[in-house]
Formats: sequence, C-alpha cells, structure tokens
Amino acid sequence: MAERGMDRKSLSQEDRIAWLRLVRSENVGPVTFRKLVRRFGSAQQALDMLPEMSRRGGSAKTLRICSYEAAEREMADAERLGCRMIGLEEPDYPSALRAADGAPPLLTVKGSPSALTRPSVAIVGSRNASAVGGKIARSLAAGIGRAGYTITSGLARGIDAAAHEAALGSGTIAVMAGGLDRPYPPQNIPLLQSICESDSGIAVSEMPLDWEPRARDFPRRNRIIAGIGLGLIVVEAAKKSGSLISARIAGELGRLVFAVPGSPLDPRARGTNDLIKDGAILTSDADDVLQALAPLSGKTGPLDQLPLFREEEEIAPSAQIAPTDSDRTRVAQALGPAPVGIDDLVRHTDLPPAEIYVVLLELDLAGRLARHPGGSVSLLPGSAR
Repeated sequence: MAERGMDRKSLSQEDRIAWLRLVRSENVGPVTFRKLVRRFGSAQQALDMLPEMSRRGGSAKTLRICSYEAAEREMADAERLGCRMIGLEEPDYPSALRAADGAPPLLTVKGSPSALTRPSVAIVGSRNASAVGGKIARSLAAGIGRAGYTITSGLARGIDAAAHEAALGSGTIAVMAGGLDRPYPPQNIPLLQSICESDSGIAVSEMPLDWEPRARDFPRRNRIIAGIGLGLIVVEAAKKSGSLISARIAGELGRLVFAVPGSPLDPRARGTNDLIKDGAILTSDADDVLQALAPLSGKTGPLDQLPLFREEEEIAPSAQIAPTDSDRTRVAQALGPAPVGIDDLVRHTDLPPAEIYVVLLELDLAGRLARHPGGSVSLLPGSAR
C-alpha cells in the first residue's frame, strides 16, 4: 500500500488479481475496499478475513468471494479486448478521482492512458439536446481542450456525444455504466471506437466485462465523471435528470459546478437555470470555465498528495482493535434507519472510534449497513437484530 510521500508504483500481477478478487466479492464496495486494505495491510489479507468479519457482523449466509480463477479469466478477457486494469495507487490512475471519496479501486480502461494523467473538465447534459445546446457543448469542449484539459463525459446521446466529438483531437475520457464491451447507447459505438483509437482518448469503466448497464449503474458512472473533472459543466438539463445528479456529486466532492443558462420556456433549461440560482457558475463560453479554474493552476497536484486511506489513518492503527460482542451490540443498537455520523456514534456508545470503524466494517460485509454522503451510516431495512 502506497504511503504518503512515496512514488506511485504499479501493482504486481498477484496484487492486481487480489485487488480484483476483493473488488468483485460480495458486499465490498469502494469505501469498504479502502477500509479493508487499511485495516489488514493488503487485499490478500483482507480476502482471508472476509468470511470471519461477515459472520461477526451478523450474516447468516456464506459471503460470496470472487475466486482466483474468475479474476484471472476477467483479466485475460480484458487483455484480449485490448483493455487493462489500473489500480487506485498506480501512476496512471486519474489524480483527481483518486482523492474522491468512493473512488473505484480498479478501473478497466481502453485507449491512451495519457488522457488520464492530464487535468480534466466534465461536460454533461440532456440526451434530447437542442441544436443550440449541441453547438454550445462542442464550443466549450473545443475551447477547454485547446487550453490543455481533457473532456470527460458519459458517451450518452446529445450533449455528451457532442462534447466527446469536439474533443477527439485534444483528449477525451468516456466513462461507461456497463462493461467496456457493452457500450450504451448502441448508436454511439462508432464514437467509442474513435475515442479508443485516438492518440488522446480513452474509455473507462469500473464494471466487469459483459456487464449490461442497468438504470442504477448510471449514477455510479456519474460519480466517476464528477470525480475525474476539476469542474463539471451542465449544458441543458431538465428538472429531474442524471446531469443534475452529476452536478450534486461534483459539489459534494468540492468541484466547481458550471451551468449554461437557457430560455425559461425550454424544459431542457430548467435544471441548469436552477443550478445557477443555487450558486453554480454562469457559463457562456470556455473562458468562463478557464478563468474559474485558473486558481487551480497546480491542477491535480494538491489533490494527488492527499492520503489514500485517510479516514482512520490519524486515529489509530486499527489492525490491533478487536471489539467484543458487547461492543458490537452497543453499536448495532445505536444504529437505525436514519443516517447518523461517526462522531454521534462515538458519543452515544462511548467506544473508541477505531472500534466503531471495525464494527461498521463487519456490518457492511454482512450486508446490514448503508453508507451515505459525508460518512454517515444507517442500518438497512430488516437488518436489525
């Protein structure tokens, strides 16, 4: 595990397989992955402890753990398709995304990895884009691209496609909701091929190959889009749209949020106009974005220095913490369906934070815990004991 101040190093083949197995195991999301590796020191040691921790968390069934053979097959299939996997601590992993809460531990990518090492701006918007909206997206993408930024978007119809097309020559990142071999929508397959074959384009996904995107996968994709960009621009968005989800996530991550204003009579402008009312930066051309990003002239440098496994890092080396059954009961009883912060749990239970982190990790692996923005947690419905 890379420590603060050390150079990023590539994972060995065995470590990469262990990371993939841990990522693909049941109840192990990005946050849980980080906590497990922080607690046990490596993905392999975490894998060895998964069954016991799940049992301690109250699971009545055996936790499904990805096998070594399944991970090897996935890596071999990716290689045959011209894809590779990049780990959170490796040099090619996007620096801004690395610093974001919930960053995927592994990304499967296809294309030019250099696109991931440059600062990026995200552009998202309506699938049912107007001609004017598409023109604005292309103008923004081209202008920002000329200034040295890549353009990140979600390969959707409309605004996303327009932004990708305009940035093919300068650099673009297509973030997909399904596996890289399951592009959506089908009509953008030629665009995806152009991105992957260009000198500065790349496709990215956290999902396994052969994974058909489902509705709930798109918000997960949106958090990657928001995390890669130093800022996020919304060009046309209705009142309820995935683009507004991306804007909310970007704000939670501390990214700059930009919005292109539109006619009050156009439903596609209601979401962007509301964003401006709520404090988004009014944007009419690339210069508006570049001037706002200018104070971040160091680009991703400061973000890249953040410690990867930082939540418990300053509290105590939690590997030696062993909560008692009584401690586990106290924490579980303090939880309910409403989200609660860790500090509140510490005050209520009078237990050391490191012990509470361990108990929460056990509950998470048992499928009983829900995690919320800002680090708060709750019990899932029907999981109380």
